[in-house]
Amino acid sequence: MDALSRPRLAAKARLRFDRKSSRYMLLYPERGLVLNPTAADVIQRCDGEHTVGAIVAELAQKYGHEPPAVEVEVMTFLQTMADRGLVQATT
Repeated sequence: MDALSRPRLAAKARLRFDRKSSRYMLLYPERGLVLNPTAADVIQRCDGEHTVGAIVAELAQKYGHEPPAVEVEVMTFLQTMADRGLVQATT
């Protein structure tokens, strides 16, 4: 996955907001991940339209950090999700 990739959720994964806990969860067969707010921001942008570079730019602006620092975190997170088969990169 690189800055020009357009990540999207895998067909088996669904992003859901849990009203009881007021948190986003990434659900997939027989499992689920509770996402922290930053991870939820990344996953919400994994729609196949945003490039990784655009996601980084939006989050850097939102959180007031420099893009290079945000890029490392976003790329690491997306790679972890891709390794689990929850996010796919399209070009």
